[in-house]
Amino acid sequence: MIMKLAIAGLLATTVMAAVPAQAETLRLLTWGSYAPEELVKKFEAKYPDITVEVTFSNNEEMIAKLRATGGAGFDLAQPSHDRIFAVQQEYNIYKPLDLSKIDTSGMEAKLLDGVKANTTIDGEVYAVPHQWGTSGLMANKSMAPDLKAWGDLCDPQYKGKTSMRLKRTILLGMAFDMGEDPFAAYADLDKYQSILDKVADKLIACKDNLKAYWKGGDDLSAMMMSGEIVASETWDSTAYKLYAENKDIVFVPPKTGALAWIDTFAMPRKGEADDAAYKWINFVLEPENVKIMSASTGSMAAVKGAKDLLPDDKKAAVNAAFTDEDISNLQFFANIPAGVEDMEGKTLEKIKAATGSE
Repeated sequence: MIMKLAIAGLLATTVMAAVPAQAETLRLLTWGSYAPEELVKKFEAKYPDITVEVTFSNNEEMIAKLRATGGAGFDLAQPSHDRIFAVQQEYNIYKPLDLSKIDTSGMEAKLLDGVKANTTIDGEVYAVPHQWGTSGLMANKSMAPDLKAWGDLCDPQYKGKTSMRLKRTILLGMAFDMGEDPFAAYADLDKYQSILDKVADKLIACKDNLKAYWKGGDDLSAMMMSGEIVASETWDSTAYKLYAENKDIVFVPPKTGALAWIDTFAMPRKGEADDAAYKWINFVLEPENVKIMSASTGSMAAVKGAKDLLPDDKKAAVNAAFTDEDISNLQFFANIPAGVEDMEGKTLEKIKAATGSE
């Protein structure tokens, strides 16, 4: 009987030893191109005990998902830098980062300092930068060589040959063009409403100068490539793609500064795989992995020498668009206080109603 028990115990121990430890899952909540399959496989090969589970999303959906769970369900999220401070104060869905576990030495100082300043609450930092890019103008320089300001989209010399998207970017850009500082006005919402009213009047009057309002990158690209339009408000990545096909089509940073966004790394409050999350952050910011990521996103990483890590076609497009002065003139999106998005939404609805756009 004793021998049987000993053998049974030995067999049980042997079976338990043969079962591998369960792999840890890193649940990543991110943008559509921020987890390329090549990079995920490379990470899982380096860390065979970690499996990456990717959910693609956007700013609004990230906030909604994490609000619904109180910060549970994901271990690492990638909201834009201006969508963290107010959200965290109101909903408490993130946890502070342990910066000692992140190699920030290779990060671009201006971007790191900017994100830390925007996401520090009670002395704790809630995000670090990952990818960044801009919104501004795109022009066919053979047809619109002098275009350099948001307001130029409404210049009669380009009548019927320009485009824009009716979203908050054009509200902010046109405000800067009219000599206002919309981000400073966030501190005085009555002032901000007066700016929005001025911008609305300008954009309603501009309607007849436009060929059409674009809604997605594909229809904007089609209008530019066909010559239907010679200039538009745009994301820089769209202009970079078209530059590869037509060197006359370039991204133009407006003279008041291109509007710059930074997508970050932030950790949901009830995440369960912090160590895996820190490993992913450090992994994707290694230079050889930045190259893979940049080829997927079309944007620059928040690391030193990021331009040199871009694919050759993107690097040429960036060089054609930006001078060092343009980079120093960037207008980074400011933290959005409560109420601002509703104000902007109502302004956009007013413009749409007056111009007959959808």
